Amino acid sequence: RRRPPPPRRTVSIVATTRRLTLRELTTADAPFIWELVGDPDFIRFIGDRGVRSVDDAGQYLERGPFDMYARHGFGLWGVELKATGTPIGMCGLLKRDWLDDVDIGYALLPAFRGQGFAFEAARAVLTHAMDTLGLPRVAAIVSPGNEKSEALLGRLGMTPRRRTASVSTKPLSRSTTSRRTATGRSSGTSTNT
Repeated sequence: RRRPPPPRRTVSIVATTRRLTLRELTTADAPFIWELVGDPDFIRFIGDRGVRSVDDAGQYLERGPFDMYARHGFGLWGVELKATGTPIGMCGLLKRDWLDDVDIGYALLPAFRGQGFAFEAARAVLTHAMDTLGLPRVAAIVSPGNEKSEALLGRLGMTPRRRTASVSTKPLSRSTTSRRTATGRSSGTSTNT
């Protein structure tokens, strides 16, 4: 006798852009997540998440994005090409215990970098953060040497604020943006960090 398939979770779309769909991640994304967080640049600039298999990726999803969705109503969202549904990365909001502000995070597979997708996704996330969630400010954390990420944050209107030490004691650059900067309505930035 054949068992019925498990109920499918409805995928929640967070935002769309001209070329992208940002949606909640699901357990079906585990193989993609395994590839993404295993990328050498992800490990170098974001960190080693200990994901060595698809099963590990499923556990990462449970204790990371899914937990964040449940606790805060936001988290890292899957970024996919609108035309094909191909997953290309993650972009979203994080609330870390050691950081006062919510911060934005993003990562793309190597084949999709340098095409404006990270900017497009991050801009959509900032707009969602400010306009839908009503966040007054969003921070960003950048590892030393990640000039491309620093440049992208600058294009988004985020201003470097300070260098601080992370949990791993690596110095990190922090940027912040106010509601008006992130939505392109003003060039002012938040002064409180």
